Formats: sequence, structure tokens, C-alpha cells
Amino acid sequence: MSYIGRTPQIGAYSKLDAITTDGSASYTMQLNSANFVPESVNHLIVSVNGVIQAPTDSFTVSGSTITFASSLSASDTIDFIMALGNVLDIGVPSDNTVSLSKLTASGTKDATTFLRGDNTFSPAGGITEADQWRVNTNFSNSSNRVDEDITSNWERADTTDFEKIGTGLTESSGIFSFPSTGKYFISAHSWFYQTSATSGGHFKLFVTTDNSTYNERAQSIGGGDSDRPVSLKFNSIIDCTDTSNVKFKFVTNGGTYITWQCSTNSQKTGFNIIRLGDT
Repeated sequence: MSYIGRTPQIGAYSKLDAITTDGSASYTMQLNSANFVPESVNHLIVSVNGVIQAPTDSFTVSGSTITFASSLSASDTIDFIMALGNVLDIGVPSDNTVSLSKLTASGTKDATTFLRGDNTFSPAGGITEADQWRVNTNFSNSSNRVDEDITSNWERADTTDFEKIGTGLTESSGIFSFPSTGKYFISAHSWFYQTSATSGGHFKLFVTTDNSTYNERAQSIGGGDSDRPVSLKFNSIIDCTDTSNVKFKFVTNGGTYITWQCSTNSQKTGFNIIRLGDT
């Protein structure tokens, strides 16, 4: 709404604490026992001995001190002092009157978020991302004792009893990208058969923070008799601060005598990932 001239002031309307006269002209104004400074002398309605006093003519204001034009004797009575509409003080809103549209905090305002102390909306607890991936076809290493990336045959678990939470990861040639920043817990597992009893296999996790150089973050090593299954598993936590640069992949190291066991129906070689919280 538009106004001609100055926009009306809105704000709290308060009756100040009672003042006992003592023969002086100046007194300290208080609200709830704390010194009170009005916006101006014209923001006060003052009654003395049942007569409303004229601002400036009958009293003046300096800070929290009100000074009357003449001293008030002990028999005089300040009936009340009302403070009107302090600028930028809207008072206390009534219950259930402030809607989400009135808030200027950043983030998504809806039934699934809450307002944090830093004036941003965040998910209201619970798991926001959970995903499960696996390799669906058995494979062997092409060389002995050489790190080899698992670049193909990855699939998201698609059995009827699984459903991802959130957006989920994306995968390209064995490189996994995060859907959002945050701290992620990874639980990986694999197993293999080997035809040589004097060897073993390595299952590893590599992470990059610059979308270029990958470094080993975790691994599991195992070996055993020939034609016996060997199980490998490890856990790790990755802090993804940038979804464009922080990525991960899985690597095996064994030999041509090892067959890594995989399946399209169950988690034989694969991993689970859960977002724990913000970065």
C-alpha cells in the first residue's frame, strides 16, 4: 500500500513501569525494570494527576530520562507513560501468523527441512542418499600382480527388494560420481577362486579429489588353497567437497589364475554407499 508523505510507523506499544515522584523534575523511564529509550518525545503519552501532558511543552526526553517543565512534588502522581510504535519494532507476532513465505533464509522451505542457526534450510535428519552397485559378470585379471581398474559390467542393484534413496550415484567406465556433496560411508566386498595355492588377490578403492589423480584409500588382501573361495571386504569414508572433482573407482590385483565372482542377482563383487551428513 502507498502513502502520501511519511509511511506510518508500526511497532510495539508498551506501558512503562510506574514512577514515584520525589520533588524533582527528571525521572528515569523503564520497561520491565530496564531503562527505556523512546524513538522521540512525540512517541510518548504521559498523564500527570489525570491530565495528559503536551510533548515538548510539558516534558522533554533525553535518552531514558523524562524531564517535566516543572518539578513534581511527592503528592503529584504520574498516572502512566505509554510508548507508541517504536520504529523497526514490530512487537511479538501472534501465534501461527508467520508463514514460510515470510522467511528469507536460503535453501528449500518445505515439510522435509528445518531452519538451522545459520539461517539456512537443511534436510530434517534421516538418510538422504543410499545406493548399491555390483559387477554382474565374472572376470579375471589380464596380468599378474598389476593393478587393473574394474571398468565394465557395473550395474545398480535391481532386485525387487532394493530401492535407492535419493538421486544415487552415476557411473561411467567404472568411475563413480556423487549426487551431492557430503560425507559418504562405503562398504565394499568381493570374493574369488584361484587355481594356484601360492597366490592371492587384492581388492582396492581409489579416490580422486581433482578428477585426475587417483590415490589408494582402502584395500583388502586374501589368499588360500586352490579352488577355495576367498572373501575380501573393506570400509571407508569419503568427504565429497566437490561433485565435479571428487570421484572413486575400484581396482583388483591378482593374476590370470584368479576368477573374481560376480552376479546380476546378488552382491558378490560390489559395494553399498550411504551419505552420513554434510561435508
